Amino acid sequence: MATKIYIDQGHNPQNPNAGAEGNGYREQDLVYTIGQELAGILRAEGYEVRLSRPTPDTQLGTSNATALAARVNDANAWGADYFISLHANASSLAGASGSEAYVYNLNSAAGELAEDILEELEEATGLPNRGVRQRTNLYVLRRTRMPAVLVELGFITNAGDAALMANRPQLFALGVANGITSYLS
Repeated sequence: MATKIYIDQGHNPQNPNAGAEGNGYREQDLVYTIGQELAGILRAEGYEVRLSRPTPDTQLGTSNATALAARVNDANAWGADYFISLHANASSLAGASGSEAYVYNLNSAAGELAEDILEELEEATGLPNRGVRQRTNLYVLRRTRMPAVLVELGFITNAGDAALMANRPQLFALGVANGITSYLS
């Protein structure tokens, strides 16, 4: 039976739970596209994949809480083996750059998976690896029944990171896919 990967393209196309904006881009649009690219790569490698937002207009929930619960409940009900939530970071410092990841527990399968994803993202995109951090308060990490990683792919508030995410989404998808494959092999 194929490994089941749940790809959560963070945020909704509009409120509630819309994402960050910067440099003329919207987080929810960037991660939607990167998630679609990632799903294509993983399916071609034989993984079973489900997307939280299969279309650009998919709207989950009617509040922040119900939007997050919809993603987690779908992944749990589907029986996903791994949960990957894609996001774009934001900072008041325009120079902040790179990829980072969050997990519920650093000393876990999710922590190891996150490290592999960040190493491969750095290789694919050239953006700095800002490391894995533990965050026990994030709903999608706390309520999933499988190893879950929230990946901040790059900074939407950094002109270079944002342009790379918008114009070369396949690099980010390839980095995440290679990280998953590296972890599972």
